[in-house]
Amino acid sequence: MDQRVSFITLVVTDLEATRRFYVDGLGWEPEIHVPGEVLMFKVADKVVLSLWTESGFVAEVGQAPARGGVPPVTLSHNLATTQGVDTVLEQARAAGASQVGEASERDWGGYSGYFADPDGFRWEVAYNPGEIGQSVLP
Repeated sequence: MDQRVSFITLVVTDLEATRRFYVDGLGWEPEIHVPGEVLMFKVADKVVLSLWTESGFVAEVGQAPARGGVPPVTLSHNLATTQGVDTVLEQARAAGASQVGEASERDWGGYSGYFADPDGFRWEVAYNPGEIGQSVLP
């Protein structure tokens, strides 16, 4: 099997609130939007973020997702500068993100902060000066 990820699928409780956050608030351009079903964004070369309603998820996967607490996954948006991190966190705050944390210097040598989307999925916004961090920049 090739070492890669093609789709990241998250289950959302209110697809229209999610669309407003990502499209209207953050300015993202959807590749696919089927109201009441799914919203997809091309987030990198050959990588799609797919946001599904719970009913669509259950129909395909066969089991309801676990609920409660902070989802045990983070998504990361890496940037080339610390100023870029601060700018994106402010954009998220303006878009209505909940629990926007101030960025800070991290023990691993970078600078990052977090925000939560309407379903509580945590996004890390980071400047990672290391080789792996630099390798994911456009």
